[in-house]
Amino acid sequence: MGLLDSVVNRSFADEKAGRVVMFPGDRRTRGYVVRSEADELKIKSFLKLFYVARSAVVLLGLWLAAEWSKDISNALGRPDEHLLRTIGIVIGIYLLIMVIPYLLLRRTYEKAKMNFVSAQDEVVVFENVVGGQRWSVVIAVITLGIAIVMLFALHVIQRKH
Repeated sequence: MGLLDSVVNRSFADEKAGRVVMFPGDRRTRGYVVRSEADELKIKSFLKLFYVARSAVVLLGLWLAAEWSKDISNALGRPDEHLLRTIGIVIGIYLLIMVIPYLLLRRTYEKAKMNFVSAQDEVVVFENVVGGQRWSVVIAVITLGIAIVMLFALHVIQRKH
């Protein structure tokens, strides 16, 4: 739970106006003042639930895409010799499986988050508070790049043997 708590705690900051929550996916400069500790605990519980649900959708989609694409790639013949085709099949199935549940989850999240804050409590959040959120994008891009390089390296190694 420590990892989940640290991810959720990044959405909160102390500002001049008081304790502020910045919901993931909102504009980077928008936050909402949290009125009480009880409200903060409710918001943290909501965000934990959202992160767990989002992770489940992503991981389950990845698992299903890997299994189904393996069957399709094997049926098409020689998946190890057609790495790009195999990667395309995995990505295509993953997007197909994940897009609808993720969009439904996101729509529910957007509706529910305003039950915890009021539009009158909206404040402008300074850049230094939100700057840390950029690192998650940088880390995701670097991870994707490393994964692609590893796939191509694996392909080259398999071709030599």
